[in-house]
Amino acid sequence: MSNSEVVELPVLQGEAVVPCCPPITAGELSQADAEKMAAMFKALSDPVRLRLFSRVASHPGGEACVCDISDVGVSQPTVSHHLKKLKDAGLLTSERRGTWVYYQVAPSVVAGMSAMLDLRA
Repeated sequence: MSNSEVVELPVLQGEAVVPCCPPITAGELSQADAEKMAAMFKALSDPVRLRLFSRVASHPGGEACVCDISDVGVSQPTVSHHLKKLKDAGLLTSERRGTWVYYQVAPSVVAGMSAMLDLRA
């Protein structure tokens, strides 16, 4: 990933959790909602992406430098590719600090995915 390819997304802080889509028990998903959710779950369906996502989510302080999470058994360019897929799906945000990029889980998005799948709703 070159320096020009890093897209900075705002870190969500203190915002209410708003599901991206209605709970699955609320009725049939619209085409738009189904496509949005499918993109998020597709991004998590790759084992390397799931491991990277898990490493960011479980990292102390809620964020991880790419240098701390890149040892998942693939090359650095492949790690960058997978992190970009997670960002494109809206699951991660990032911030460049000097030469390193720090990733955070987008809390409102993940909580929204969870709320969408909550069968108790």
